[in-house]
Amino acid sequence: MTSITLENVSVDFPIYNARTRSLKNHVISLATGGTIGSNAEGHVIIRGLDAISVALKEGDRVGLVGHNGSGKTTLLRVMSGVYHPTSGNIAIRGKCTSLINISLGIDPEATGRQNITIRGALLGFTNSEMEFHRKAIEDFSELGGFLDMPVRTYSTGMHLRLAFAISTVVQPEILIMDEWLATGDEAFKDKANQRMHELVDQTKILIVASHSRDLLLSNCNRIIWLEHGRVRMDGDAETVAAAYFGH
Repeated sequence: MTSITLENVSVDFPIYNARTRSLKNHVISLATGGTIGSNAEGHVIIRGLDAISVALKEGDRVGLVGHNGSGKTTLLRVMSGVYHPTSGNIAIRGKCTSLINISLGIDPEATGRQNITIRGALLGFTNSEMEFHRKAIEDFSELGGFLDMPVRTYSTGMHLRLAFAISTVVQPEILIMDEWLATGDEAFKDKANQRMHELVDQTKILIVASHSRDLLLSNCNRIIWLEHGRVRMDGDAETVAAAYFGH
């Protein structure tokens, strides 16, 4: 059974040059981000997550809301294995795919076709698996002959087409997103949105951070509201959205 369980998970970020910063900057950070403290060595730390306990089960479609700096992206990165908790425990059952940074690992000097292999390896695909998906990726990107050109010659839109086509060929059990992923020109956005809806329908657990009430209510059955690295509210999507966004 696919699941994610966090027990008292905290994540601290040491700030080694904090002594050179003004008290005013500390106060501003305290108001907008995680809590500020110090560790056993006396270094200033920002606590991005503070004793988070959350259990996600198969069928959950979870939205994350909160002000900028509330800990949404940090929590997503903990769930996707990018960050390790400073304290507490996390247990993940199921194949987890993160779409937080779809351009991660794209080599500008390599061709589009070479980058399919490179990015695929970072996503955990074997060479044989990537060969199986290669034609679908190439066709979806609509880059044609440019796939034999170095990515540094691509426009921003072409770069995103390639990255999106590679990253969304997966069939994840757990899908993690920082905002809804739909990119490119208007024609490609329609394809991208359709692909994203197909991914969401197939995944067993969805976690998406967003500032869009409509997107969250149309895709999520549960919303977690983070504030200063802590869970302020966790419940059904309608109830939490009403409390966070207002009626």
